[in-house]
Amino acid sequence: MEEIYKNQVKSIGKDVGAFAGADFLIIFGDSAPAELKDYCYGVDVNPINGQIKAGDVLRFDDQEYTITSIGDEAPVTLTGLGHCTIRFSGDTTPEMPGSMYVEKKPLPEIHVGTVIQIVRK
Repeated sequence: MEEIYKNQVKSIGKDVGAFAGADFLIIFGDSAPAELKDYCYGVDVNPINGQIKAGDVLRFDDQEYTITSIGDEAPVTLTGLGHCTIRFSGDTTPEMPGSMYVEKKPLPEIHVGTVIQIVRK
């Protein structure tokens, strides 16, 4: 198994619950704009080792989601800003260039310390 990306949630915005029932979540590094920071899971800015592809697996601790598609800008903002919108819709064609799409499943339980990984099996 090849690890492509690894990070850890270090903060949870006070308003992430506002997205309850939505099919997405947002991670962002320390440079998140003030108007968005309260809606994000805070992470460090970490590199991607290789290219993220459909079929790779996104993990939140032991919760796994198969990546179905990824927008062209998502790897750029993930490595540059720690920013990515993760959509749990199962879309196989990315509608938003800064989003990563994973299989349609309930959103993961996330807490401070949750490890986020992208792996290729």
